[in-house]
Amino acid sequence: MKKEAPIKVFAGTKSEYLARRICDSLKCELGNMNIQYFADGEFAASYEESIRGCYVYLVQSTYPNSDNLMELLLMIDAAKRASAYKIIAVIPYFGWARQDRKDKPRVSIGAKLVADMLSVAGIDRLIAMDLHADQIQGFFDVPVDHLYASTIFVKYISENFDLENLIIASPDVGGSKRADAYSKYLGLPLVLCHKSREKANVVSEMRVIGDVSGKDVLIIDDMVDTAGTLTKAADVMKTAGARSVRALVSHAMMSDPACDRIMNSELVELITTDSTPYGTRCEKVKVLSIADLFADTIRRVYDNESISSQYII
Repeated sequence: MKKEAPIKVFAGTKSEYLARRICDSLKCELGNMNIQYFADGEFAASYEESIRGCYVYLVQSTYPNSDNLMELLLMIDAAKRASAYKIIAVIPYFGWARQDRKDKPRVSIGAKLVADMLSVAGIDRLIAMDLHADQIQGFFDVPVDHLYASTIFVKYISENFDLENLIIASPDVGGSKRADAYSKYLGLPLVLCHKSREKANVVSEMRVIGDVSGKDVLIIDDMVDTAGTLTKAADVMKTAGARSVRALVSHAMMSDPACDRIMNSELVELITTDSTPYGTRCEKVKVLSIADLFADTIRRVYDNESISSQYII
């Protein structure tokens, strides 16, 4: 197979906005495909142009989860049956990543199941960003390019924050590794929040480990769903004497009542990316685009170039 095999980029229904931005950066047209819906909720994917012998990049975050994952699986299968040369799944937000292990008896490992389904469907490579757990890369038997939003966030922090008075925080012990990486790279102090949960999405108790008095706090996390943990952490930081509290998260699902919680919390600002189709507008939320990051990675993967320069943290 000659290297001249062309790149073609296609989008799932809920990620078309991001795929168009990626294509603008790549200076190419978004591929033409059709998703046909039936009355009972079933749908079918078809390509409206030839993809024979092409490098096919399929952009689709799996949020909202089930329908978008199924749509992606059908897109992969259709591409395989249409004789695409290589099929690369571009999944900025990889759903089910919180189910990466058995943390109690008789539960599924959803992330492994999704990895198996994508592999069986026929992907040759995965490009994702800020997986909830790094070990999910090992669930795949194909190459995984795991990108980090820190490539974008570090520049934003340097240009928009007073580093002299800034302190990095993690909303829980589980996210301490991520926050510690920012802390070391920027040369800033680190504090942690310790939390206990009654059940999923419900925090019963939280306390700060470290001194935040008079400091501008920046909470680092990989995702915000209902914003319970994040807003609780912000309020605890403020009570502990912080001058201001902001948050930086890679993926914003913003499930109800996230927007109301953020607006009524001590958070001054929530900075996130466009990895998911954030539809509920919230005055405190600022969205940074990851389109250039993914476009550059797609270009480098196609040209067999190193992508290690993307890994700032």
